[in-house]
Amino acid sequence: MSKFSVVMTVYDNATELEEHLKDFLTQDFQEGYEVIVVDESSSDNTDNVLKLNMQQYPQLYKTFLPKPNRNVSRRKLALTIGVKAAKNEWVIFTDIHFYPPSQTWLAELAEALDSANDLYLGYFTKNGTQLKEYMSVGEAGNVIMKTERLKADGHKGKRMRVRRGKYDFIAVKRDKAHDALAFFEKRIGFCQLLGMRLGMMLG
Repeated sequence: MSKFSVVMTVYDNATELEEHLKDFLTQDFQEGYEVIVVDESSSDNTDNVLKLNMQQYPQLYKTFLPKPNRNVSRRKLALTIGVKAAKNEWVIFTDIHFYPPSQTWLAELAEALDSANDLYLGYFTKNGTQLKEYMSVGEAGNVIMKTERLKADGHKGKRMRVRRGKYDFIAVKRDKAHDALAFFEKRIGFCQLLGMRLGMMLG
């Protein structure tokens, strides 16, 4: 069965970590997993919250991204650091705001994965986790570009979430993770963006 490295970035998310980090750390998954949190130089109590959790959960690992450099993409660089620290076959990119709906999330994900596919986009719905599979990272490129581009101010509701590409996590083979990150914050022309939206709505 597959093993996972869950990677997320945080910045001044002490409150969210206190509320939801345990949802990631208490997964009923006997095969083993790790949770890697990359702290983007938080100024609140984030570091202390992580240290306290590390004392209780050996599968938690934290790393650090130095002060901002305006010439680089913070999120992409932070996730790249997380991938470098990852040890398992599959890397899961997620966010502390998109916490697992149950303690069996990873176990169910492991059962659903097919080794023939390189990447999955995951959506937390009221009926459980829904997955969209892609044989190659490139096939998911348009969805990743659109979603990451509009992540901060995109559609926030649940209606049409899957159709709009608003995934809650990406599961990708570790040796393909950097290929997936190449689509993060990539510039998109207006015509290309319009084509993506039409394709997602009709697909």
